[in-house]
Amino acid sequence: MRRTTPEPREILPDPRYNSTIVTTLIHHIMKRGKMSLATSLVYDALEMAQQKTGKASMEVLEQALKNVGPMMEVRPRRVGGATYQVPLEVPSDRRLALGMRWIITAARARTGKSFSEKLAAELMDALNNQGAAVRKREETHKMAEANRAFSHYRV
Repeated sequence: MRRTTPEPREILPDPRYNSTIVTTLIHHIMKRGKMSLATSLVYDALEMAQQKTGKASMEVLEQALKNVGPMMEVRPRRVGGATYQVPLEVPSDRRLALGMRWIITAARARTGKSFSEKLAAELMDALNNQGAAVRKREETHKMAEANRAFSHYRV
């Protein structure tokens, strides 16, 4: 067990949009330390989303993350010999991280095209409350709703 919780690291904002959310998205997309590739993919995707929707790219990203981030999730809790799935509210930083992870996973799962096009398409789907990432959120909410009977076992 940990004695103390580690202090969160400071995330520097990206140079183009001056946003820590974009920096975090770049870090999540990056594989094998290829930062410049991840950066160009994210910037291209945001520009494509801006052209297709006509809204500011940061507005598209923030709204998509807001639509995908779950409000409730289930966490396992052992009571006696049984394990219950207890529904809990999701903290805002975890909501953002889950939303990003689900959007990236859904974009990678799409077929054809370049990754930046797939990411832009997934962001636009999330903006319109469609797509695989939004479906994942709905699944999570259904699971939490189904296990509402165990909510008195809060962690």
